[in-house]
Amino acid sequence: MFYRCLSLVFLALALAGCAKNPVTGESQLSLIAEDQELAMGAEQYTPTQQTQGGQFYLDPELTLYVKEVGQKLARVSDRPDLPYEFVVLNSSVPNAWALPGGKIAINRGLLAKLQDEAQLASVIGHEIVHAAARHSVQRMQQGMLISAGVAGLGIALSDNEWAGLLMGGAAVGAQLALAQYSQGDELESDYYGILYMRRAGYDPTAAVELQKIFLELSKGQNPDFIQGLFATHPPSAARVKANQALVDKVGAGGYRGEDVFERKLATLRKLQPAYDAHDKARKLASEGKTDEALKEINKAIKLAPDEALFYSLRGQIYKEQEKTEQAGADFDKAVSLYPEMFLYRLYNGLNALEMNNLDQARENLTRANEVVPTSIGYLRLGDVAAKQSRRDEAMAYYRKAAEAGGEVGNEARRKYEALAKQG
Repeated sequence: MFYRCLSLVFLALALAGCAKNPVTGESQLSLIAEDQELAMGAEQYTPTQQTQGGQFYLDPELTLYVKEVGQKLARVSDRPDLPYEFVVLNSSVPNAWALPGGKIAINRGLLAKLQDEAQLASVIGHEIVHAAARHSVQRMQQGMLISAGVAGLGIALSDNEWAGLLMGGAAVGAQLALAQYSQGDELESDYYGILYMRRAGYDPTAAVELQKIFLELSKGQNPDFIQGLFATHPPSAARVKANQALVDKVGAGGYRGEDVFERKLATLRKLQPAYDAHDKARKLASEGKTDEALKEINKAIKLAPDEALFYSLRGQIYKEQEKTEQAGADFDKAVSLYPEMFLYRLYNGLNALEMNNLDQARENLTRANEVVPTSIGYLRLGDVAAKQSRRDEAMAYYRKAAEAGGEVGNEARRKYEALAKQG
C-alpha cells in the first residue's frame, strides 16, 4: 500500500510539473489546479469560520468596514480577480487567517488590539498575500509529499474542545487556518503586503509598528497571542528589520485613518467588558469554579443580552452543575439568536438527547452536522435512531462516526457491531 501511494505521488509530480508563483513570479510545484484551489476555499470557508468562533453578528457594520478595507487591498494585489471574502469572527483570540481562493477572516480579539485603519490594512494585506501566493496550497502539497499521498498536516487544533471530532472539509479548513507558516512565507507576505499597502495609499509604517508590538508581546509570553497570532504567524527581529528596510525604500507616509477606525470600532469597544466577563467565566469554569463562573457570565449577559455565545457558555456551566433543564433553556436561546452556528445546535442536541427529547435532539444534531460534521454528532444521531427503532439509519450513523477513531470511534464501532448481530 505504501509503495502504491508513493507511486501515485511521483505520477502526480510527473504530470503536474511547475508553475509560476502568481505573486513572486518564481517557479513552484503545482499539484493543485487553480479551479481546485477556488473550490476548496469556497467549500471550507463557512465551516472553518464556525470552528473558529462563528461570525461576529452583533455589529454587521464592522464586518462591512473590514470588507471595504479588504477590497481596497485586493484590487491592488497580484491576483485581483480572486473571489475575495472578508469576515469578522466572534473570538477573543487575537488572530487572522486566509484559506485558498482569498477567503479571509480576522478575529474581533485582534481588531480590538489595533489602533487605526493602516494597522488593519497591514493585517489584511498580509493575509491577502498568503492567499494570492497560494501559501496554503503549497503547505497542503508539502503535506501530501511528506505523508506519501495523504493530504493531512497533522497539527493540533488548540482552544477547541471539538477539534479532534471534526470531520471532512471542516477538519482540513481548521488545519489550514491554524497551521504555522514558514519563515519564508511570512517574510514574503510581509514584503508584498507592504507593497499592497503603499499601492492602496496606506502608510506602510503601520506594518513595522505592528511587528515591533508583536515581537515585544512574544517576549512577554502573552497567552492570548501565543495561542492565536503567534502560533500561526510567529514574529521575529528579522521580520521587523526586513519590514523597516522595505519601508525605507518605498517611503513612509500615507493614510492612517485613526478617527474612522475608532468610529467603526465603537460598538466593539462598548461590548468589550461583556466579552472580558465571558472570557473570565470560561476560565473559571475550566477550573471547576462553576458558581463563580456563573456570576461572571450573568454579568456578560446583562451587558449584551443578544449575544448567543454567552447563553451557550451558561448552558455548559448549568450542564456541569447537572441542571439539565436550565442548560436546555440556554442552548435554545443560543440557537434562536444564531441558528446557523453548529456548536449551539450541537450542544442543544446533546442536551436534548440526555433529556430524551429525541425529535429535538435529531433536528439539532442533523442541523449541526450539515454545517460542521463531527464524529460526536454522528454517534449521537445513531443513538437517536436506535432509540426510535430505525436500525439501518443508526448503523449508517455509527459507521460514519467510527471513521474518526478515538473514544468516539470505538464507541460507534461497538454499537454498530451490536446492531449488526441483531440482524
